[in-house]
This record gives sequence, structure tokens and C-alpha cells, in this order.
Amino acid sequence: MTILTSKDIGSLVRKARKAQGLRQDELAGVANVGTRFIVDLEAGKPTVQLEKVLSVLAALGCRISITSPRGLDPAGEGHEA
Repeated sequence: MTILTSKDIGSLVRKARKAQGLRQDELAGVANVGTRFIVDLEAGKPTVQLEKVLSVLAALGCRISITSPRGLDPAGEGHEA
């Protein structure tokens, strides 16, 4: 699945949560975030905290893969110049 927007992430989280039979408050507890955060995330709020999003995705068993632009070697870069 290609994710391009915060709404795409929210939709994925909602589908994965429902497929696993979890309520929003249950997912919040497992991911160690608040229920309000889950509500906002599923609604596609663009300003949610990245670390919490990663925690929710991990709790659901989701993996993230990022494809870098052609010719860019992210492993070879320690920091920006």
C-alpha cells in the first residue's frame, strides 16, 4: 500500500484495528497512547506526533518501508552538510 497523506495512514490504522477486533481505547492502551490520539490519527489529523504514530503502527503489526529517491544512499549519510 502506498501512503501519501495523513488520511491514508488514518484509514490504514482504522482498517487494521477493526480487522484485529480492537476498540479505539484498547488500541490506545496497547500502543501506550491516549484514546483521543487514536481518534485523531484515524481521522487523518496532519499534526499528530510521529513517534506515537510509529508506536500505534507497531502495536498493530504494521511495517513501514520508505523508498529513497534514485541515487540517494541514506545509509551512507550520517548527517546533512
